[in-house]
Amino acid sequence: MSEAVATKKKINWAEEAWQLFLLALAVLAVHTAVAKPFYIPSGSMLPGLLVGDRLIVSKYPYGYSYLSPSLNVLPKTEGRLFGSLPERGDIVVLKSPIAQDDWIKRVIGLPGDTVQMKDGQLWLNGVAVPKLKLADTVMKVTPNSDCATMIDAQYRVITPDGTAECHLPTYRETLPGGRTYTVLDLANLPQDNTEPVIVPEGHVFLMGDNRDNSEDSRFPAEVGGLGLLPVENIVGRAEFTTFSLDGSTSLNPVTWVTALRNRWFLSLRDN
Repeated sequence: MSEAVATKKKINWAEEAWQLFLLALAVLAVHTAVAKPFYIPSGSMLPGLLVGDRLIVSKYPYGYSYLSPSLNVLPKTEGRLFGSLPERGDIVVLKSPIAQDDWIKRVIGLPGDTVQMKDGQLWLNGVAVPKLKLADTVMKVTPNSDCATMIDAQYRVITPDGTAECHLPTYRETLPGGRTYTVLDLANLPQDNTEPVIVPEGHVFLMGDNRDNSEDSRFPAEVGGLGLLPVENIVGRAEFTTFSLDGSTSLNPVTWVTALRNRWFLSLRDN
């Protein structure tokens, strides 16, 4: 009777490392050229986007610039490869002009447009953008969604059953061409009145939907805003949410489920 001797196959670590490298390269290529995930870190795009929302951002709609790669390895150059301008109303992810960290805002003005705010109303090319008062946005207070700033604290209420909510004044704006979306207008602040600005070639004018809690093109980059943003700084277009967390997660696995909001796969092209 012959005995089979089992021999253990040796692991080829060089081949394993090469396979991992190719996998990482493929992920990086998709992240750079096709789509990337994005997390909403602030309330500047309320009421449409909540802190804790996770999104998919497509990288190709406006072409590619030196800031498109996930790793910042390219020298600064003007223009975009296969470039095209966004549409007014698009929600875009961008690199801030100074820190070059990721921000998310809405495109309001394109090259040649004149943009101005008068008493909290947006004016585009000398015409007031229609602004319709809606019912207040009612937002349950959670660890990452609270009426915490001095501006919006006045809108925090406690319901008869003891639930804390934010009741935020909400309006619907409709841009030329029919693109419509909701904004918050919480107070009368200096950024509600601006001088008319003509958007130069190769730039866009961006604003957050939470008009009184957004640093955007109404503020120069030198003081923490965006100024008139070069199109090269646009990273991609926000397409849809994937899921959303209310900030209450902990080491307890149960909270990974209870913290989920019902915000699955919401299109941002109609927002």
